[in-house]
Amino acid sequence: MKNASWDSYQLFLQVARLGGLTGASSASGLSPATVGRRMLDLEQEIGRALFSRSQTGYRLTQDGQALLDHLQEMEAAARKVAAWRQSGEGGTTVRVAAGTWLAWLLTENFAAIRMPGDAFAISLTIGEARASLAYRESDIGIRAFEPEEANLAARLLGEVAYAVYVRRNAAETDERWIAVAEEEAISAYLRWPHTHAGTGIVATVNRPRSLPDLVRAGAGKTVLPCFVGDLHPELQRQGGELPELRHRQWIVMNAEDRHRPEIRTVADRMTKLIKSYADLFAGKRPSRG
Repeated sequence: MKNASWDSYQLFLQVARLGGLTGASSASGLSPATVGRRMLDLEQEIGRALFSRSQTGYRLTQDGQALLDHLQEMEAAARKVAAWRQSGEGGTTVRVAAGTWLAWLLTENFAAIRMPGDAFAISLTIGEARASLAYRESDIGIRAFEPEEANLAARLLGEVAYAVYVRRNAAETDERWIAVAEEEAISAYLRWPHTHAGTGIVATVNRPRSLPDLVRAGAGKTVLPCFVGDLHPELQRQGGELPELRHRQWIVMNAEDRHRPEIRTVADRMTKLIKSYADLFAGKRPSRG
């Protein structure tokens, strides 16, 4: 059995994480056929079947999952070495993962998160998928539930409420809905119009950030977090809170890394900022028509 190269393992990670050849092809710049051939070569080199292949994609076998776990541990160790090296050079980066609207709040208040004189940079990853910290893909994340992973530490930040928003002074009878495309609707509030509005959806977008703009333009109504809709001067609630969407919110860190000075500093500042908006997050300050 040959020793597989690290490049092959990195390509395996892309196939495993992105669910098949197409995603790995986009990420790596290789053709799907080349990626597929490289995965067959890797299986031959290590002498184990790593994937179950079908028309719907690549699924990891038990050996494939074991290899993924080992490689993620190697990545985590490499990141720890990189962070240790950067800390000695004064070039540490704190990686923050947040959803669309938390990221918007952080960027609007960035001066409260990173201050002049700080010796670290901040890298902000924005997306609706759950923040992954178990293998140090991020240093700090925001989640809608308390983490179950044993190696993660969490702080409760409060609750988040949601409501339907329309353009200020819009007609009460307007039943047109704006939504994120169903395949992109990861969060519960993004799925809500698809399960309750039926054929009333007249426009979709692929990112939540465009929803308020369409509502403001009079295209229809949508579901938003209250801290977003209630702060927008051109939007107002239609009806009350949607209680089935209310959830708690947590700031999450890797338990081993949370005491690193730069991570603790950023987490403390984020906690202070988000808690200062606690009433808005909880829907207690509705914008009036």
